[in-house]
Amino acid sequence: QVQLVESGGELVQPGGSLRLSCAASGRTDRVYAMGWFRQGPGKEREFVSAIIWGGALTYYADFVKGRFTISRDISRNSVYLQMNDLKLEDTADYYCAYTTSRSGARIHSVRRYEYWGQGTQVTVSS
Repeated sequence: QVQLVESGGELVQPGGSLRLSCAASGRTDRVYAMGWFRQGPGKEREFVSAIIWGGALTYYADFVKGRFTISRDISRNSVYLQMNDLKLEDTADYYCAYTTSRSGARIHSVRRYEYWGQGTQVTVSS
């Protein structure tokens, strides 16, 4: 089992920045990738970004390219999401996800991930 705990969500003004963190604990030796998804009010959960643990290859949704940066700290079993130039539409609950799977559903798909955090709320408002 793997446990994921997110932090860093809060209220921020448009154009502001936030850094989300996700710490993994438990049996973390088989990680393949970790990612971030978000779910806004009345919307489905959607892919934001992912990072392949071994090679640090990264993936981003088109709507965050150039604004968000994903990174990882192997020694801390943690993944981070630096979010800059936040927009009103970035308001959502942000979820950390973890997969041991090297194949199957696309890295952008919720079906690829076996473990999920409880989420951290990001509100962008003036």
